[in-house]
Amino acid sequence: MTISPLMPVYGRCEVAPVRGDGCYLYDAQGREWLDMASGIAVNCLGHGHPHLVQAIQKQAATLMHTSNLYKAPAQEHLAQRLVDLTFADTVFFTNSGAEAIECSVKTVFAYHYATGNPHKHRIITFSNAFHGRTLATISATDQEKLRKGFEPLPDWFKVVPFDDLAAAEAAIDDTVGAFMVEPIQGEGGIRPASPEFLQGLRALADKHGLLLILDEVQCGVARTGHLFAHEMYGVTPDIMAIAKGIGGGFPVGACLATEKAAAGMVVGTHGSTYGGNPLAMAACEAVLDIVTEPDFLLQVREMGARLTQALEQMIPNHDTLFESVRGHGLMLGLKLKSDSRAFVGHARSHGILAVAAGDNVMRLLPPLTIGEKQIRECVERLSEAARSYQPAVAA
Repeated sequence: MTISPLMPVYGRCEVAPVRGDGCYLYDAQGREWLDMASGIAVNCLGHGHPHLVQAIQKQAATLMHTSNLYKAPAQEHLAQRLVDLTFADTVFFTNSGAEAIECSVKTVFAYHYATGNPHKHRIITFSNAFHGRTLATISATDQEKLRKGFEPLPDWFKVVPFDDLAAAEAAIDDTVGAFMVEPIQGEGGIRPASPEFLQGLRALADKHGLLLILDEVQCGVARTGHLFAHEMYGVTPDIMAIAKGIGGGFPVGACLATEKAAAGMVVGTHGSTYGGNPLAMAACEAVLDIVTEPDFLLQVREMGARLTQALEQMIPNHDTLFESVRGHGLMLGLKLKSDSRAFVGHARSHGILAVAAGDNVMRLLPPLTIGEKQIRECVERLSEAARSYQPAVAA
């Protein structure tokens, strides 16, 4: 037998963390990395945050799981808290971002079915998006690397160019029931939507009786220095999917919706064995305790501005390698002039962890608790890596 015990679906690197502390990860030999990836925007409070750890430990000793067959006081409390903080009137808890997207899509279909328009069974999505790895969510993107080997896929989605409002409008027909978009594309290369685009989608949805789904799985929960990214745009969605940072490292997601959008989500239309378990709810409560503190979002914006400025000052010293910085808050992309994946791999040998993305971008998604010391270390380690880096020459 040649297959590994772990199904070989990941191209894992050589880093093998066994311990984390704040913004740092360590392997069994004690080697240190500055974690500018945060588990791909998951560990929003860093590693070992005492409030989060205490909440999980306390809940684990009290009650970890029952079932959604019974009333769920922890879910009810957290749902009310999210409703009070957002546009939403109702919340469904999931275990991941992909599940939150699945629930969002079902909410659209159920809405149009309940309102007498079952033919509105398609959703307009956008090029280079990433919405998850399920069959439904990979069918929502035009990325061949996600779709290859799994076609034919459901034809529920129509993909048009990102940030192109005219293309989105032209794609509307009688089968379309919604738009689904990331306010800031993560996997696609830290590409923020323009205000005109996002506001235009809201206007088109209102004009044509469509729903607007925002995928804030990566850009939500204080990542941009706002509790949710759409707040920067002055746009209110009908449905929003969140995950990643909301659990601070514990697997949890949620679909948030208005009362109108959730009109079709009645008993029996959706469910989850683990979704909304007490342990997940405790983790979310602890994260919200921190990120909703009055000064926290301001601190994220300030640290984001300092990191952006430091990176922009670094670029001229390595202008054959780096091109520009983009993004908001602590969701930043460092645009390279060559393969970002290769440089991300090289940077690991200099003690810094980041995430590659489309358009030759290195994603920098540090814990939202990052300080000036770690920002200086980040730029120093990137500069050191850049000095010794030799981009591959195209054949």
